[in-house]
Amino acid sequence: MGKVLMKGNEAIGEAAIRAGCLNYFAYPITPQSEVAEYLSRRLPEVGGLFLQGESEVAVSYMILGAAAAGERVFTTSSSPGISLMSEGISYIAGMQLPAVFVNIMRGGPGLGGILPSQADYLQATKGIGHGDFRLLVMAPASVQEAAEMTMKAFPLAEKYRNPVMILGDGLIGQMMEPVEFHDNLKTKPVDKNGWATNGMDTRGSSQRNLIRSLYLDPEVLNRHNLELKAKYDRMQQEEIRFEAVNIDSDYKVLIVSYGTMSRVCRTAVDQLKAEGLEVGMIRPQTVFPFPEEAVGNAAAGKSCRAVASIEMSMGQMLEDVQRSVKGRQPVHWFGKCGGEVPTPEEVIEFVRSLAR
Repeated sequence: MGKVLMKGNEAIGEAAIRAGCLNYFAYPITPQSEVAEYLSRRLPEVGGLFLQGESEVAVSYMILGAAAAGERVFTTSSSPGISLMSEGISYIAGMQLPAVFVNIMRGGPGLGGILPSQADYLQATKGIGHGDFRLLVMAPASVQEAAEMTMKAFPLAEKYRNPVMILGDGLIGQMMEPVEFHDNLKTKPVDKNGWATNGMDTRGSSQRNLIRSLYLDPEVLNRHNLELKAKYDRMQQEEIRFEAVNIDSDYKVLIVSYGTMSRVCRTAVDQLKAEGLEVGMIRPQTVFPFPEEAVGNAAAGKSCRAVASIEMSMGQMLEDVQRSVKGRQPVHWFGKCGGEVPTPEEVIEFVRSLAR
Protein backbone atom coordinates (compact mmCIF):
# COMPACT_ATOMS: atom_id res chain seq x y z
CA MET A 1 0.00 0.00 0.00
CA GLY A 2 1.39 3.39 -1.01
CA LYS A 3 0.67 6.75 0.50
CA VAL A 4 -2.95 7.74 1.10
CA LEU A 5 -4.40 11.08 2.15
CA MET A 6 -5.93 10.68 5.61
CA LYS A 7 -7.03 12.78 8.53
CA GLY A 8 -4.78 12.25 11.53
CA ASN A 9 -7.49 10.69 13.68
CA GLU A 10 -8.32 8.16 10.98
CA ALA A 11 -4.65 7.36 10.40
CA ILE A 12 -4.24 6.60 14.11
CA GLY A 13 -7.16 4.17 13.96
CA GLU A 14 -5.85 2.44 10.85
CA ALA A 15 -2.34 2.27 12.32
CA ALA A 16 -3.65 0.44 15.38
CA ILE A 17 -5.32 -2.17 13.16
CA ARG A 18 -2.12 -2.56 11.13
CA ALA A 19 -0.26 -3.06 14.41
CA GLY A 20 -2.49 -6.00 15.26
CA CYS A 21 -4.80 -4.29 17.75
CA LEU A 22 -8.41 -5.34 17.19
CA ASN A 23 -9.88 -4.10 20.49
CA TYR A 24 -10.93 -0.46 20.83
CA PHE A 25 -13.09 0.98 23.60
CA ALA A 26 -13.80 4.71 23.69
CA TYR A 27 -16.15 7.57 24.48
CA PRO A 28 -16.55 10.47 22.02
CA ILE A 29 -14.97 13.84 22.73
CA THR A 30 -13.77 16.58 20.38
CA PRO A 31 -11.24 16.82 18.71
CA GLN A 32 -10.63 13.06 18.43
CA SER A 33 -14.09 11.63 17.79
CA GLU A 34 -13.21 10.68 14.21
CA VAL A 35 -11.08 7.83 15.55
CA ALA A 36 -14.18 6.17 16.96
CA GLU A 37 -16.20 6.99 13.85
CA TYR A 38 -13.55 5.40 11.66
CA LEU A 39 -13.05 2.31 13.80
CA SER A 40 -16.77 1.70 14.31
CA ARG A 41 -16.87 1.05 10.58
CA ARG A 42 -13.41 -0.43 10.04
CA LEU A 43 -13.00 -2.87 12.94
CA PRO A 44 -15.96 -5.12 12.02
CA GLU A 45 -14.38 -5.50 8.56
CA VAL A 46 -11.29 -7.13 10.10
CA GLY A 47 -12.95 -9.13 12.87
CA GLY A 48 -12.24 -6.58 15.56
CA LEU A 49 -14.29 -5.20 18.43
CA PHE A 50 -15.46 -1.60 18.83
CA LEU A 51 -17.39 -0.70 21.95
CA GLN A 52 -18.47 2.76 23.07
CA GLY A 53 -18.50 2.94 26.85
CA GLU A 54 -20.99 4.90 28.90
CA SER A 55 -18.19 7.15 30.15
CA GLU A 56 -14.43 7.55 30.04
CA VAL A 57 -14.24 6.01 33.52
CA ALA A 58 -15.95 2.88 32.22
CA VAL A 59 -13.67 2.81 29.18
CA SER A 60 -10.53 2.80 31.34
CA TYR A 61 -11.72 -0.35 33.11
CA MET A 62 -12.70 -2.00 29.83
CA ILE A 63 -9.10 -1.38 28.78
CA LEU A 64 -7.90 -2.88 32.06
CA GLY A 65 -9.96 -6.03 31.58
CA ALA A 66 -8.85 -6.64 28.01
CA ALA A 67 -5.22 -5.93 28.84
CA ALA A 68 -5.36 -8.30 31.82
CA ALA A 69 -6.55 -11.03 29.46
CA GLY A 70 -3.47 -10.40 27.31
CA GLU A 71 -5.23 -8.70 24.40
CA ARG A 72 -3.82 -5.76 22.47
CA VAL A 73 -6.14 -2.89 23.32
CA PHE A 74 -6.21 0.89 23.03
CA THR A 75 -8.36 3.96 23.39
CA THR A 76 -8.33 7.56 22.26
CA SER A 77 -9.63 10.60 24.06
CA SER A 78 -8.97 14.27 24.68
CA SER A 79 -7.92 16.22 27.74
CA PRO A 80 -10.96 16.01 30.10
CA GLY A 81 -11.55 12.44 29.02
CA ILE A 82 -7.99 11.43 29.90
CA SER A 83 -8.49 13.04 33.31
CA LEU A 84 -11.50 10.79 33.89
CA MET A 85 -9.44 7.77 32.87
CA SER A 86 -6.59 8.63 35.22
CA GLU A 87 -7.71 6.31 38.04
CA GLY A 88 -7.94 3.36 35.67
CA ILE A 89 -4.57 4.20 34.11
CA SER A 90 -2.99 4.11 37.58
CA TYR A 91 -4.53 0.67 38.20
CA ILE A 92 -3.25 -0.53 34.82
CA ALA A 93 0.25 0.69 35.59
CA GLY A 94 0.12 -0.84 39.08
CA MET A 95 -0.99 -4.18 37.63
CA GLN A 96 1.78 -4.00 35.00
CA LEU A 97 -0.53 -4.32 32.00
CA PRO A 98 0.23 -3.24 28.43
CA ALA A 99 -2.21 -0.74 26.92
CA VAL A 100 -2.09 2.27 24.61
CA PHE A 101 -3.77 5.62 25.28
CA VAL A 102 -3.96 8.42 22.72
CA ASN A 103 -4.60 11.98 23.91
CA ILE A 104 -5.46 14.50 21.19
CA MET A 105 -5.16 17.58 23.40
CA ARG A 106 -7.57 20.50 23.55
CA GLY A 107 -7.40 23.75 25.50
CA GLY A 108 -8.18 24.00 29.21
CA PRO A 109 -8.44 24.04 32.15
CA GLY A 110 -11.93 22.72 32.72
CA LEU A 111 -13.92 22.33 29.55
CA GLY A 112 -11.75 25.02 27.98
CA GLY A 113 -12.18 24.82 24.22
CA ILE A 114 -11.98 22.32 21.40
CA LEU A 115 -9.05 23.88 19.53
CA PRO A 116 -5.49 22.49 19.64
CA SER A 117 -3.31 22.87 22.69
CA GLN A 118 -0.34 21.29 24.46
CA ALA A 119 -1.76 21.92 27.90
CA ASP A 120 -1.62 18.27 29.06
CA TYR A 121 2.18 17.91 29.02
CA LEU A 122 2.50 17.89 32.80
CA GLN A 123 -0.44 15.53 33.15
CA ALA A 124 1.07 13.04 30.71
CA THR A 125 4.66 13.18 31.92
CA LYS A 126 4.33 13.77 35.65
CA GLY A 127 0.82 13.62 37.06
CA ILE A 128 -1.67 11.50 35.15
CA GLY A 129 -2.91 9.59 38.16
CA HIS A 130 -2.36 8.74 41.80
CA GLY A 131 0.62 6.75 42.95
CA ASP A 132 4.25 6.50 41.94
CA PHE A 133 4.15 5.52 38.27
CA ARG A 134 5.11 6.81 34.83
CA LEU A 135 3.96 6.37 31.26
CA LEU A 136 6.15 6.14 28.19
CA VAL A 137 4.92 9.20 26.25
CA MET A 138 5.55 9.83 22.54
CA ALA A 139 4.79 13.14 20.81
CA PRO A 140 4.21 13.10 17.02
CA ALA A 141 4.65 16.16 14.80
CA SER A 142 2.84 14.88 11.68
CA VAL A 143 0.15 12.46 10.61
CA GLN A 144 2.84 10.09 9.34
CA GLU A 145 4.63 10.17 12.67
CA ALA A 146 1.35 9.71 14.56
CA ALA A 147 0.68 6.55 12.57
CA GLU A 148 4.21 5.22 13.08
CA MET A 149 4.21 5.97 16.81
CA THR A 150 0.84 4.28 17.20
CA MET A 151 2.20 1.13 15.57
CA LYS A 152 5.33 1.25 17.75
CA ALA A 153 3.34 1.86 20.93
CA PHE A 154 1.90 -1.67 21.19
CA PRO A 155 5.20 -3.60 21.27
CA LEU A 156 6.61 -0.97 23.63
CA ALA A 157 3.65 -1.42 25.98
CA GLU A 158 4.26 -5.15 25.91
CA LYS A 159 8.02 -4.79 26.33
CA TYR A 160 7.54 -2.91 29.60
CA ARG A 161 4.08 -4.21 30.53
CA ASN A 162 3.12 -0.60 31.05
CA PRO A 163 0.73 1.95 29.53
CA VAL A 164 2.10 3.96 26.61
CA MET A 165 0.62 7.31 25.58
CA ILE A 166 0.61 9.10 22.24
CA LEU A 167 0.42 12.82 23.06
CA GLY A 168 -0.78 14.88 20.11
CA ASP A 169 -2.57 18.20 19.89
CA GLY A 170 -5.83 18.85 18.07
CA LEU A 171 -4.00 19.75 14.86
CA ILE A 172 -2.52 16.25 14.67
CA GLY A 173 -6.00 14.76 14.83
CA GLN A 174 -7.70 17.13 12.40
CA MET A 175 -5.11 17.82 9.69
CA MET A 176 -4.97 15.74 6.51
CA GLU A 177 -1.61 14.59 5.17
CA PRO A 178 -0.27 11.74 3.04
CA VAL A 179 0.50 8.71 5.19
CA GLU A 180 2.04 5.32 4.54
CA PHE A 181 1.69 2.29 6.81
CA HIS A 182 4.97 0.41 6.94
CA ASP A 183 4.81 -3.37 7.07
CA ASN A 184 8.09 -3.51 9.00
CA LEU A 185 6.29 -1.91 11.98
CA LYS A 186 3.89 -4.84 12.27
CA THR A 187 4.77 -6.98 15.28
CA LYS A 188 3.49 -10.15 16.88
CA PRO A 189 2.32 -9.96 20.50
CA VAL A 190 4.86 -11.20 23.02
CA ASP A 191 4.25 -14.35 25.02
CA LYS A 192 1.60 -13.50 27.60
CA ASN A 193 1.09 -16.90 29.19
CA GLY A 194 3.35 -16.11 32.13
CA TRP A 195 1.09 -13.36 33.45
CA ALA A 196 -2.19 -12.90 31.54
CA THR A 197 -5.53 -14.07 32.94
CA ASN A 198 -6.27 -15.95 29.73
CA GLY A 199 -7.36 -19.24 31.34
CA MET A 200 -5.48 -22.25 32.66
CA ASP A 201 -6.91 -24.46 29.91
CA THR A 202 -5.66 -22.03 27.26
CA ARG A 203 -2.19 -22.10 28.77
CA GLY A 204 -2.24 -25.82 29.57
CA SER A 205 -1.32 -24.89 33.11
CA SER A 206 -2.50 -25.76 36.60
CA GLN A 207 -1.25 -22.40 37.89
CA ARG A 208 -3.59 -19.41 38.15
CA ASN A 209 -2.30 -16.03 36.95
CA LEU A 210 -3.34 -13.38 39.43
CA ILE A 211 -3.12 -9.67 38.61
CA ARG A 212 -3.47 -7.03 41.30
CA SER A 213 -2.37 -3.59 42.44
CA LEU A 214 -3.30 -3.98 46.12
CA TYR A 215 -0.35 -4.63 48.46
CA LEU A 216 -1.23 -4.11 52.12
CA ASP A 217 2.21 -5.06 53.42
CA PRO A 218 4.36 -1.90 53.17
CA GLU A 219 7.53 -3.86 52.52
CA VAL A 220 5.89 -5.73 49.66
CA LEU A 221 4.47 -2.51 48.20
CA ASN A 222 7.88 -0.87 48.45
CA ARG A 223 9.46 -3.76 46.53
CA HIS A 224 6.70 -3.50 43.93
CA ASN A 225 7.41 0.21 43.45
CA LEU A 226 11.13 -0.47 43.15
CA GLU A 227 10.34 -3.02 40.45
CA LEU A 228 8.27 -0.42 38.61
CA LYS A 229 11.00 2.20 38.99
CA ALA A 230 13.50 -0.18 37.42
CA LYS A 231 11.26 -0.25 34.32
CA TYR A 232 11.12 3.53 34.14
CA ASP A 233 14.90 3.74 34.53
CA ARG A 234 15.23 1.26 31.68
CA MET A 235 12.95 3.43 29.53
CA GLN A 236 15.27 6.37 30.17
CA GLN A 237 18.21 4.30 29.02
CA GLU A 238 16.64 2.71 25.94
CA GLU A 239 13.68 4.73 24.64
CA ILE A 240 14.74 8.39 24.34
CA ARG A 241 13.94 9.74 20.86
CA PHE A 242 14.50 13.24 19.46
CA GLU A 243 15.25 15.13 16.27
CA ALA A 244 18.16 17.60 16.09
CA VAL A 245 17.85 20.50 13.63
CA ASN A 246 20.76 22.72 12.56
CA ILE A 247 22.82 21.63 15.57
CA ASP A 248 26.04 21.49 13.53
CA SER A 249 25.92 25.26 12.92
CA ASP A 250 27.17 28.11 15.10
CA TYR A 251 23.70 28.80 16.44
CA LYS A 252 23.07 31.64 18.87
CA VAL A 253 19.70 30.41 20.11
CA LEU A 254 18.54 26.87 20.81
CA ILE A 255 14.80 26.14 20.47
CA VAL A 256 13.17 23.18 22.23
CA SER A 257 9.73 22.42 20.85
CA TYR A 258 7.57 19.36 20.18
CA GLY A 259 4.49 18.30 18.26
CA THR A 260 2.99 20.58 15.62
CA MET A 261 4.45 23.61 17.40
CA SER A 262 7.86 22.31 16.36
CA ARG A 263 6.79 22.52 12.72
CA VAL A 264 6.14 26.23 13.13
CA CYS A 265 9.54 26.55 14.79
CA ARG A 266 11.20 24.61 11.97
CA THR A 267 9.83 27.16 9.49
CA ALA A 268 11.21 29.95 11.67
CA VAL A 269 14.63 28.25 11.87
CA ASP A 270 14.79 27.97 8.08
CA GLN A 271 13.75 31.60 7.54
CA LEU A 272 16.23 32.89 10.10
CA LYS A 273 19.00 30.85 8.53
CA ALA A 274 18.21 32.43 5.16
CA GLU A 275 18.62 35.83 6.86
CA GLY A 276 21.99 34.81 8.30
CA LEU A 277 20.94 34.04 11.89
CA GLU A 278 21.72 30.44 12.87
CA VAL A 279 19.24 28.80 15.25
CA GLY A 280 19.36 25.20 16.48
CA MET A 281 16.44 23.07 17.58
CA ILE A 282 15.88 19.90 19.57
CA ARG A 283 12.49 18.31 18.98
CA PRO A 284 11.61 15.72 21.63
CA GLN A 285 9.82 12.74 20.08
CA THR A 286 9.53 11.19 23.53
CA VAL A 287 8.58 13.58 26.32
CA PHE A 288 8.95 10.82 28.87
CA PRO A 289 11.70 9.87 28.80
CA PHE A 290 12.78 13.44 27.99
CA PRO A 291 15.95 13.92 25.90
CA GLU A 292 17.71 15.65 28.78
CA GLU A 293 21.27 14.93 27.66
CA ALA A 294 20.64 16.06 24.09
CA VAL A 295 19.14 19.37 25.22
CA GLY A 296 21.91 19.92 27.77
CA ASN A 297 24.67 19.23 25.27
CA ALA A 298 23.08 21.47 22.66
CA ALA A 299 22.72 24.29 25.20
CA ALA A 300 26.44 23.97 25.95
CA GLY A 301 27.35 24.80 22.34
CA LYS A 302 30.13 27.37 22.22
CA SER A 303 28.09 29.96 20.29
CA CYS A 304 24.76 29.41 22.11
CA ARG A 305 23.54 32.43 24.08
CA ALA A 306 20.00 31.44 25.05
CA VAL A 307 17.51 28.56 25.06
CA ALA A 308 13.82 28.93 24.23
CA SER A 309 11.04 26.51 25.20
CA ILE A 310 8.32 27.23 22.64
CA GLU A 311 4.96 25.59 23.32
CA MET A 312 1.21 25.75 22.92
CA SER A 313 0.86 25.97 26.68
CA MET A 314 1.77 28.28 29.52
CA GLY A 315 5.25 26.78 29.80
CA GLN A 316 4.59 23.21 30.88
CA MET A 317 7.72 21.83 29.20
CA LEU A 318 9.82 24.70 30.54
CA GLU A 319 10.74 22.87 33.74
CA ASP A 320 12.16 19.90 31.82
CA VAL A 321 14.15 22.24 29.58
CA GLN A 322 15.52 24.15 32.56
CA ARG A 323 16.44 20.90 34.29
CA SER A 324 18.25 19.75 31.16
CA VAL A 325 20.14 23.01 30.57
CA LYS A 326 21.36 23.07 34.21
CA GLY A 327 22.10 26.78 34.20
CA ARG A 328 24.44 26.68 31.21
CA GLN A 329 22.35 29.32 29.44
CA PRO A 330 19.32 31.46 30.31
CA VAL A 331 16.10 29.62 29.46
CA HIS A 332 13.07 31.52 28.15
CA TRP A 333 9.49 30.55 27.41
CA PHE A 334 7.31 31.62 24.52
CA GLY A 335 3.89 30.35 23.60
CA LYS A 336 0.15 30.68 23.42
CA CYS A 337 -2.74 28.61 24.67
CA GLY A 338 -6.45 28.04 24.20
CA GLY A 339 -6.20 27.16 20.53
CA GLU A 340 -4.04 30.05 19.37
CA VAL A 341 -0.91 28.84 17.60
CA PRO A 342 2.15 31.12 17.48
CA THR A 343 3.01 32.04 13.90
CA PRO A 344 6.48 31.68 12.35
CA GLU A 345 6.72 35.48 12.33
CA GLU A 346 6.05 35.65 16.08
CA VAL A 347 8.61 32.95 16.77
CA ILE A 348 11.14 34.74 14.56
CA GLU A 349 10.67 38.02 16.41
CA PHE A 350 11.05 36.31 19.78
CA VAL A 351 14.21 34.49 18.72
CA ARG A 352 15.68 37.70 17.33
CA SER A 353 15.15 39.37 20.69
CA LEU A 354 17.18 36.60 22.38
CA ALA A 355 20.00 36.78 19.83
CA ARG A 356 20.59 40.52 20.16
